[in-house]
Amino acid sequence: MRSNPKKLNALQLKTLVILQALAAERAYAEPPDGGGAVLIHTMPPAHGNHFHLGPAAVLARDATGLGNRNVMNALMRKGLLLTSPAGQPVLTAEGVAYDTGIAAQILHRADHSP
Repeated sequence: MRSNPKKLNALQLKTLVILQALAAERAYAEPPDGGGAVLIHTMPPAHGNHFHLGPAAVLARDATGLGNRNVMNALMRKGLLLTSPAGQPVLTAEGVAYDTGIAAQILHRADHSP
């Protein structure tokens, strides 16, 4: 499969990576519905210049698209995102499965074992 077939820009890719990571964490998202879409019900709290997302940390500078209506609208136009009636993001099955190719650059994980 070709990398980035929907031609998402850098901010759209970063935002999608974060939404995918949120969708994988039950603390922030519902389980997938019958069609594979995932409602994201909560955003993690920020700690200065970052926030924790499961085993990863995300820099605030990489998460600016979450509050950018243009980015969210672009992801909706491309079929990767919907909104719930309450305005919460809903990652479509295609959005969940989309390979951004940059997850390791956005989701910073510890390089050591506990």
